[in-house]
Amino acid sequence: MRATFLLRRLYKHLKFLLTHWQKSRGLRQRADHTVILSLPVTEPVALVDRRFLSFSIDISVLAGGYWWEGALDTKRGLGTLRVPPMNLNTKKLDKLVQKLGPAYLRIGGSEADKIHYFDRPVSEPDALVLTHQQWDDLHAFVERNQLKLFFTCKYGLFSRKEHGRWQGSEVAELVNYSKARGYTIDVFELGNELNAYWAFHGLRAQPKATDLARDYEHFSQLVRASFPKARICGPGSAFWPRLGETVRPVSNITPRFLASLTTPLDIVDWHYYPFQSDRSPLRTRRARLKTLINPASFKDFERYSKRLKKLRDRFQPNAELWTGETGSAQCGGQPDLSDRWASSFWWADQLGQGARLGHKVMVRQSLLGGDYGMIARLTLKPRPDYWVSWMWGQLMGQDVYAIDSRADGLRAYLHRARDGKGWILLLINLIASEVKISLPPHLEATEGFELIAKKLDSRRLRLNGEKLRWRSGKVSLADFPAKSFTGKVPTYSISFWRCTLHN
Repeated sequence: MRATFLLRRLYKHLKFLLTHWQKSRGLRQRADHTVILSLPVTEPVALVDRRFLSFSIDISVLAGGYWWEGALDTKRGLGTLRVPPMNLNTKKLDKLVQKLGPAYLRIGGSEADKIHYFDRPVSEPDALVLTHQQWDDLHAFVERNQLKLFFTCKYGLFSRKEHGRWQGSEVAELVNYSKARGYTIDVFELGNELNAYWAFHGLRAQPKATDLARDYEHFSQLVRASFPKARICGPGSAFWPRLGETVRPVSNITPRFLASLTTPLDIVDWHYYPFQSDRSPLRTRRARLKTLINPASFKDFERYSKRLKKLRDRFQPNAELWTGETGSAQCGGQPDLSDRWASSFWWADQLGQGARLGHKVMVRQSLLGGDYGMIARLTLKPRPDYWVSWMWGQLMGQDVYAIDSRADGLRAYLHRARDGKGWILLLINLIASEVKISLPPHLEATEGFELIAKKLDSRRLRLNGEKLRWRSGKVSLADFPAKSFTGKVPTYSISFWRCTLHN
């Protein structure tokens, strides 16, 4: 027994020394680290929508419901503080939005299934109501900013025994009013994260996948009677990091829903947040500085994307694949972290991953509102993720190429340039030192743009050494002279490089 004990102690000691040696060796190597990139094929592997980078305004923010800012916890999937309705009629907001276009604007969120359209029931004096004026203002906002509307319709709470199926009378009223006003709604979705109803409304409220499939048939007929060109999207299931659709068979409804559909979907979508905030009652990957900059945190997106794509290919092969909602951390984002530079790396990487994995559209939660909003709701100041999104929209085109990096900490993505002049190489450096890049022999980088910050928790960024900010209400890449490519990228940076590709 004594000998066994000593052997175990010796094994643990040797293991500790080996681990320490490997870490120190890795740190020494990083100081002069070269990352090799490869490009297996020189033809595009995917084509994204020209509105690939899209965004949402939560219906709680739009109509004045319960929201996250200032709230320290959550109650049935909602924040605990009520906010005033959003004012969409500001020139500054228009300017900010126009710099991110073209895009889809999704109106959804947890209260999409609780809201009432136009009229407040007598039995619910505190009910959230989307008024005619708010709906009219929304369509005016969409039209003047050249957006396309993606609307999540109310599924609601109802007795299956009493009603048999989803009735949709409120949705019918909204659709009829919109048609009469000549409005355009490009994408319709029924319900928000219906696989998570058990968490928001209780186990008895959770719809079965087969019932939901029948409800979608009724929903599609209702919508297309007035909007025959509109596209139908679903199911918008929530996936958790490390868990996927969580509890079987209660919330794992996507496979059976897609298998049970008798009417085709135009879009198969899902919701995914790589981290959870401290407000979230379920935390499988907490939003912390070390997890935000750990490339291992980004792997679940690929795993679940491929799983969803297989289901799409099997049951709805003609449907597009979308990420219908994504943000840094569930339940409003993490205070003092989701609005900082450290939270931009997952976003840049997920845009690159999503495009390469065949997602046509990526909808960011949210345009404004919460700690994860790209724009601060009260001040309308752009946050780091806004600038990353602006850079993507300025430079990254629709044709996607399969470039690979041999280091997990150096992420690489390649697109045809938005302006058609060559290609754009996106490099995301999560390594704690400057990195040398070895490009494929047929890819040559010439010049580009580097986004950096003084610290990972900074709110302010520099683009090619210059402060990123609005100048007299305007901003342009022409304000930031391009840098020559030296073959090196700084630590904790996101950079875009114009390239030529020799076949």
